[in-house]
Amino acid sequence: MSSSLHTDEPISDRRLTVLSIVLLIGAMTSILDTTIVNVALDTLHTVFHSSVADTQWVSSGYLLGLAGVIPLTGWASERFGTRTVWMTAVALFLLGSILCGFAWDLPSLIFFRVLQGIGGGVILPVTLTILTQAAGPSRLARAMTAIVLPAQLAPILGPVIGGALVDAASWNWLFFVNIPLCVVALVLAAIYLPADIRDRGRRLDLPGFALLTPGLVALAYGISQAASGFEQPKAWLPIVIGVALVLCFVAYSLRARGVPLIDVRLFARRGFGLSSVLTFAAGFSSFAAMFLLPLFYQQVRGETPFATGLLLIPQGLGTITFLLLNRRLPGIDVRIIVVGGIVLTMIGALPFALAGASGGDALLLVGQFVRGFGVGASTLPIMTIAFAGLARPEVPRASAAFSVVQRVGAPFGVTVVAVIFESYLSHAVAVGAPVLGAFTATFWWVIAFSVVPLGLALLLPRPAKDAAPAPQLSPEPIPEA
Repeated sequence: MSSSLHTDEPISDRRLTVLSIVLLIGAMTSILDTTIVNVALDTLHTVFHSSVADTQWVSSGYLLGLAGVIPLTGWASERFGTRTVWMTAVALFLLGSILCGFAWDLPSLIFFRVLQGIGGGVILPVTLTILTQAAGPSRLARAMTAIVLPAQLAPILGPVIGGALVDAASWNWLFFVNIPLCVVALVLAAIYLPADIRDRGRRLDLPGFALLTPGLVALAYGISQAASGFEQPKAWLPIVIGVALVLCFVAYSLRARGVPLIDVRLFARRGFGLSSVLTFAAGFSSFAAMFLLPLFYQQVRGETPFATGLLLIPQGLGTITFLLLNRRLPGIDVRIIVVGGIVLTMIGALPFALAGASGGDALLLVGQFVRGFGVGASTLPIMTIAFAGLARPEVPRASAAFSVVQRVGAPFGVTVVAVIFESYLSHAVAVGAPVLGAFTATFWWVIAFSVVPLGLALLLPRPAKDAAPAPQLSPEPIPEA
């Protein structure tokens, strides 16, 4: 039996914990999927006798499907209800996973990955909406842990799980592994997810959709093609088109009389706006370092993909440690926590900026743990601040807007750092120098990029303590309008 949402009094801590676990199971599959598959791209290239460029579309197709559907999540959540939309997204992701596992050639696999990406793109924003509405301001940080944890562990666990599946079974199990998790998530969701009020009169903003969705897809495509340099027409032209369409959407949204697909006015709120900018900037620092670390271990230290995944575990342990200690930090100014977290990510990157071709293994592992702790300290409070001051009706569109920033900012920042790294690497190869120099120089860039969010974090507001009360889960469903 499902429950309904009311706004009379907050739900119990126990019910919030159960709700978080259910949502975590569904979100974990979509977040892990990208990194699990990436480690097997070389295997897929061999299996399907295709070029590396064509095989890369297994990842790019997923990202394009994901980017294209995010703008719809706010409208869909209000129109059909978050419970229905979340379960539909998980079911679509499950269907895509099954079809991917049975793909007979590369084009079919790419098509099914787009389908899988559409489901995966809806899961996370709607998860944010449900948790924010159910937790209320006083327990928002605790609820956000359900999102922060898998997001930070995915780059670490993904290569380990993906490498083990390819070695022990076959590439098909990269997708079949999602089946039991999705089934469990759907069964539990039918029992525990709250049914909320639907706005059947909520119309889709078609002009906004026609501007924003193609704009985000163009941006995602351009970014995916920019690894070899932004000067390539296949990279800069889609990015220019994407930016132009997004700017047109912003202008349209500010003048729209009805409810726009994404309410850009939310970015004018100090907490939500600064948190979004900080999240975008994390692509140049936190996510870029996650991109560099596996390459460092494999190209400089000669480790296998599976061993690399194991060596990256300390970073995940650092994040988990912060999440466990976070409850013991009441009363501390959240800006101090965020600033301290960013500083720790910079300190944790130093051993890699100063590393040699061998030795110092213990220091590198400690550096990863410190980085992981810092990432947790700088990520969880930012998400909490972003949603703490929002009214309940604003949450679905805010979740979609925040997810857009995440999905564009992270790959864009990583691509910029990848281009910087590639330029150093090409120079090293041209002059016959060790590749180590390319890594150390790029890590210094990552540290330098962290100065921007460090300054912005000082401007963050304290989370509001007197926001609207959290909704209640009632055993009786609300009649549909």
